[in-house]
Amino acid sequence: MMKLFYPFLFLLISLAVRGENGNAKLMAQLKAELAKKSVYDNQKERVIAGLKLELERCASNDLERKYQLCNRLFEEYKSYQYDSAYVYTQKMIRLSVAMHDLPKQYESKIKLGIILMSSGMFIETRDCLDQVDPRILDPKSKRLYYRLKCVFYAELANYNNDKYYTRHYQDESHKYLDSAIALAEKGSFEQIMYKAEVPDTAGQKQSNYKYYEQLLYHHKLTQHQTAMIAAALADHYEGDERMRLLYIAAINDIKSSIKETVAIYKLGRNLYRNGDVRDAYFFMQEALNNAEFYGSRLHKIEIASILPDIAANKILITENAKNKFIIYLLTSLIIVVIISLISFIVFIQLKRLRVKERIIAEKNNQLEKINVRLSEDARIKEEYIGYFFNIFSEYILKLEKLKRNGERKMKSQQYEDILALFSQINIKKERDHLFRTFDRVFLKLFPNFVQSFNALLKPEDQIWPRDNEVLNAHLRIFALVRLGITDNETIAKILEYSVNTVYTYKFRIKTKALVKPDDFDTSIMDIKVVAEP
Repeated sequence: MMKLFYPFLFLLISLAVRGENGNAKLMAQLKAELAKKSVYDNQKERVIAGLKLELERCASNDLERKYQLCNRLFEEYKSYQYDSAYVYTQKMIRLSVAMHDLPKQYESKIKLGIILMSSGMFIETRDCLDQVDPRILDPKSKRLYYRLKCVFYAELANYNNDKYYTRHYQDESHKYLDSAIALAEKGSFEQIMYKAEVPDTAGQKQSNYKYYEQLLYHHKLTQHQTAMIAAALADHYEGDERMRLLYIAAINDIKSSIKETVAIYKLGRNLYRNGDVRDAYFFMQEALNNAEFYGSRLHKIEIASILPDIAANKILITENAKNKFIIYLLTSLIIVVIISLISFIVFIQLKRLRVKERIIAEKNNQLEKINVRLSEDARIKEEYIGYFFNIFSEYILKLEKLKRNGERKMKSQQYEDILALFSQINIKKERDHLFRTFDRVFLKLFPNFVQSFNALLKPEDQIWPRDNEVLNAHLRIFALVRLGITDNETIAKILEYSVNTVYTYKFRIKTKALVKPDDFDTSIMDIKVVAEP
């Protein structure tokens, strides 16, 4: 059972969606046709103008020709404009009287009754019908007569809608409808349409609408006929199918310039019931325009009974939409303000974070430089501690050897040999040995020192050691500066120079440097220690 249920449910949903999409297209088409309404009306006006011109040119004594032209103008105006249709029925009556043609007089009275009935004038319609003797009418006019009497009693039944007279009026309407069917040509549009209005069961209001479907789907109809049948058939359906038929009826009414129509009125009423107030108001307004243009009092009363409610709901919906828009706008503004505040706070925090990150980065760079400097200092200390241990060890051995020789010679009273022993000590030679050892250790740590130092000077001012030198006096002073010894007095004591000599050497070099004098020592400090292999 469930296997059959789901496909059936899917089919129903598919049909519903297809119906909604189809009706949306029909609504769009209807609105497009309404935009072209003046084009269709202009076409009809040109046809009418041609007939009027032909009537004006007609010979004054050709009453038959004038009658036929007035009849054609009546047919053009019948569903287009009540006043003009009324004028031409009056002309037809006068012409038929002038011709002493009683059947044409009755025909004119019937056509006058038709437009009076469409305008809701019941008493005037009845007066026209009472003046007609159907016995002398031709079959076509007699059919129109019975059809008009059928409509007259049907409208009376709808108007009264009570338990006393309505049933009688309905019976009268059905009696004259049967007469009209009998007089209509077999299989004609009129006969099938009349049959559709016959109830399925005697005494019921529901018509046999299958005949409407036969006409709409299996007969070639004019646009006006299509509009009439689709509007009538729509009353027997609900939902999307009713709306589809009303759209078709309204579209064909516009194309055929029919102003005496109920299709667009019914469409607006159904849209209103379905909750589409905006479109309902739009189509109801168009129905009112048609009724005013045609001059239909009955339709104007019908429309006026519902249009204010639709207009009030439209205003209410518009106000609600406006309020919703204002709420949405205010909400959006509040959200924008909140987002802006959050963004500003985040921006400030990010800005502070960037400042902190920059400070941290600077500190890290400083720490990195300090670590490099500490590493270099550790390397320098390691090298020079080893260097000085070696030097001190050599001098301790020399002093120990000198002490033993001196003691031995003192004991043996060899005083001249003692003097010869002291004369063997060469202080200058020892100092030069000390400096050469210092230079070798320094260049081991800073093998590019001489090149880096001279890179700070112009080519003509550069200082290079001689072939027998490792470092000269100028280079040795700044080698001590690179080791962190910047005090001139300390440098003078180490190198056994005067303080002025050290100052003079440094001053001369700095004044010739490619960098500022104050930055020269910094540039010397930037010379890197070469890492151990």
